[in-house]
Amino acid sequence: MVSFADVAVTDATAHRMLSDYFAERAETFPSVQGAYRTAFPDPGQFVAPNGVFLLAYDEGVEVGCGGVRELRVPLAETEDAAPIVRYEIKHLWVAPARRGNGYGRAILSELEQRARGFGATEVVLDTNSSLEAAGGLYRSHGYESIQPYNDNPNATDWFRKRLA
Repeated sequence: MVSFADVAVTDATAHRMLSDYFAERAETFPSVQGAYRTAFPDPGQFVAPNGVFLLAYDEGVEVGCGGVRELRVPLAETEDAAPIVRYEIKHLWVAPARRGNGYGRAILSELEQRARGFGATEVVLDTNSSLEAAGGLYRSHGYESIQPYNDNPNATDWFRKRLA
Protein backbone atom coordinates (compact mmCIF):
# COMPACT_ATOMS: atom_id res chain seq x y z
CA MET A 1 0.00 0.00 0.00
CA VAL A 2 1.46 3.35 -1.07
CA SER A 3 1.46 6.15 1.48
CA PHE A 4 2.44 9.78 1.05
CA ALA A 5 4.18 12.38 3.17
CA ASP A 6 3.86 16.11 2.49
CA VAL A 7 7.34 17.60 2.80
CA ALA A 8 9.21 20.77 1.93
CA VAL A 9 11.32 20.43 -1.20
CA THR A 10 14.22 21.35 1.07
CA ASP A 11 13.61 18.26 3.25
CA ALA A 12 16.75 16.08 3.23
CA THR A 13 14.98 13.05 1.71
CA ALA A 14 13.20 15.18 -0.90
CA HIS A 15 16.47 16.88 -1.82
CA ARG A 16 18.23 13.53 -2.16
CA MET A 17 15.45 12.10 -4.33
CA LEU A 18 15.40 15.22 -6.52
CA SER A 19 19.19 15.03 -6.84
CA ASP A 20 18.91 11.37 -7.92
CA TYR A 21 16.18 12.35 -10.41
CA PHE A 22 18.27 15.16 -11.89
CA ALA A 23 21.40 12.98 -12.07
CA GLU A 24 19.48 10.25 -13.90
CA ARG A 25 18.03 12.76 -16.36
CA ALA A 26 21.43 14.34 -17.00
CA GLU A 27 22.91 10.90 -17.69
CA THR A 28 20.12 9.75 -20.01
CA PHE A 29 19.18 13.06 -21.66
CA PRO A 30 19.33 12.84 -25.48
CA SER A 31 22.64 14.39 -26.57
CA VAL A 32 21.00 15.81 -29.72
CA GLN A 33 18.99 18.08 -27.40
CA GLY A 34 22.07 19.44 -25.65
CA ALA A 35 22.74 19.23 -21.94
CA TYR A 36 20.04 18.64 -19.36
CA ARG A 37 19.42 21.78 -17.30
CA THR A 38 18.88 21.17 -13.61
CA ALA A 39 16.58 23.50 -11.71
CA PHE A 40 15.67 22.66 -8.13
CA PRO A 41 12.09 23.70 -7.39
CA ASP A 42 11.30 26.94 -5.61
CA PRO A 43 10.24 25.83 -2.10
CA GLY A 44 7.59 28.55 -1.88
CA GLN A 45 5.68 27.13 -4.84
CA PHE A 46 5.06 23.77 -3.17
CA VAL A 47 3.31 24.97 -0.02
CA ALA A 48 -0.47 24.66 0.43
CA PRO A 49 -2.72 26.04 -0.90
CA ASN A 50 -0.44 26.88 -3.83
CA GLY A 51 1.05 23.42 -4.06
CA VAL A 52 2.53 20.42 -2.31
CA PHE A 53 5.54 18.14 -2.64
CA LEU A 54 5.09 14.48 -1.80
CA LEU A 55 7.33 11.57 -0.96
CA ALA A 56 5.83 8.17 -1.75
CA TYR A 57 6.47 5.14 0.46
CA ASP A 58 5.60 1.47 0.28
CA GLU A 59 5.83 -0.32 3.62
CA GLY A 60 8.06 2.48 4.92
CA VAL A 61 10.47 2.34 1.97
CA GLU A 62 10.88 5.44 -0.21
CA VAL A 63 9.75 4.71 -3.76
CA GLY A 64 9.35 8.10 -5.43
CA CYS A 65 8.31 11.71 -5.30
CA GLY A 66 6.43 14.43 -7.11
CA GLY A 67 4.91 17.84 -6.70
CA VAL A 68 2.06 19.97 -7.89
CA ARG A 69 1.99 23.78 -7.96
CA GLU A 70 -0.43 26.46 -9.06
CA LEU A 71 0.17 28.18 -12.38
CA ARG A 72 -1.48 31.49 -13.10
CA VAL A 73 -3.64 31.35 -16.21
CA PRO A 74 -3.33 34.33 -18.56
CA LEU A 75 -6.55 36.36 -18.61
CA ALA A 76 -6.86 35.86 -22.38
CA GLU A 77 -7.35 32.13 -21.81
CA THR A 78 -10.22 32.65 -19.40
CA GLU A 79 -12.30 35.23 -21.30
CA ASP A 80 -15.69 34.00 -22.51
CA ALA A 81 -15.30 30.81 -20.51
CA ALA A 82 -15.48 29.51 -16.99
CA PRO A 83 -12.38 30.43 -14.97
CA ILE A 84 -9.47 28.04 -15.33
CA VAL A 85 -7.58 27.04 -12.20
CA ARG A 86 -4.41 25.38 -13.45
CA TYR A 87 -1.91 23.36 -11.48
CA GLU A 88 1.29 21.87 -12.86
CA ILE A 89 2.72 18.46 -11.98
CA LYS A 90 6.48 18.57 -11.50
CA HIS A 91 9.29 16.13 -10.78
CA LEU A 92 7.24 12.93 -10.74
CA TRP A 93 9.91 10.31 -10.29
CA VAL A 94 10.11 6.68 -9.21
CA ALA A 95 13.40 5.18 -8.04
CA PRO A 96 14.77 2.90 -10.79
CA ALA A 97 14.69 -0.22 -8.59
CA ARG A 98 11.00 0.41 -7.85
CA ARG A 99 9.72 0.96 -11.39
CA GLY A 100 7.10 -1.30 -12.94
CA ASN A 101 5.06 -1.69 -9.75
CA GLY A 102 2.44 1.03 -10.30
CA TYR A 103 4.10 3.66 -8.12
CA GLY A 104 4.16 6.26 -10.90
CA ARG A 105 0.43 5.83 -11.42
CA ALA A 106 -0.18 6.07 -7.66
CA ILE A 107 1.88 9.26 -7.35
CA LEU A 108 0.17 10.82 -10.38
CA SER A 109 -3.28 9.99 -9.00
CA GLU A 110 -2.40 11.48 -5.61
CA LEU A 111 -1.05 14.67 -7.20
CA GLU A 112 -4.23 15.04 -9.25
CA GLN A 113 -6.32 14.53 -6.11
CA ARG A 114 -4.29 17.16 -4.25
CA ALA A 115 -4.70 19.60 -7.16
CA ARG A 116 -8.48 19.04 -7.08
CA GLY A 117 -8.41 19.74 -3.36
CA PHE A 118 -6.74 23.08 -4.08
CA GLY A 119 -9.54 23.90 -6.56
CA ALA A 120 -7.80 22.99 -9.82
CA THR A 121 -9.96 22.60 -12.91
CA GLU A 122 -7.03 21.25 -14.95
CA VAL A 123 -3.51 19.97 -14.53
CA VAL A 124 -0.67 20.34 -16.98
CA LEU A 125 2.82 18.91 -17.21
CA ASP A 126 5.79 18.81 -19.50
CA THR A 127 8.08 15.92 -20.27
CA ASN A 128 10.64 14.75 -22.77
CA SER A 129 9.83 12.31 -25.56
CA SER A 130 12.80 10.17 -24.48
CA LEU A 131 10.79 9.28 -21.35
CA GLU A 132 8.52 6.88 -23.22
CA ALA A 133 7.12 5.20 -20.11
CA ALA A 134 6.20 8.59 -18.64
CA GLY A 135 4.44 9.66 -21.84
CA GLY A 136 2.54 6.37 -21.87
CA LEU A 137 1.54 6.83 -18.24
CA TYR A 138 0.19 10.31 -18.89
CA ARG A 139 -1.76 9.31 -22.00
CA SER A 140 -3.23 6.24 -20.26
CA HIS A 141 -4.26 8.51 -17.38
CA GLY A 142 -6.33 10.77 -19.66
CA TYR A 143 -3.81 13.45 -20.57
CA GLU A 144 -3.95 15.04 -24.01
CA SER A 145 -1.12 16.65 -25.94
CA ILE A 146 -1.20 20.45 -25.98
CA GLN A 147 0.88 23.31 -27.31
CA PRO A 148 3.81 24.36 -25.09
CA TYR A 149 2.71 26.42 -22.10
CA ASN A 150 6.26 27.14 -20.90
CA ASP A 151 9.80 27.42 -22.21
CA ASN A 152 11.33 24.48 -20.34
CA PRO A 153 14.48 23.66 -22.35
CA ASN A 154 14.32 20.01 -21.23
CA ALA A 155 10.77 19.45 -22.51
CA THR A 156 9.60 18.24 -25.90
CA ASP A 157 6.01 17.28 -24.99
CA TRP A 158 3.30 19.10 -23.06
CA PHE A 159 0.10 17.57 -21.68
CA ARG A 160 -3.16 18.64 -20.03
CA LYS A 161 -5.93 16.87 -18.19
CA ARG A 162 -9.19 18.56 -17.33
CA LEU A 163 -10.40 17.68 -13.86
CA ALA A 164 -14.07 17.05 -13.17
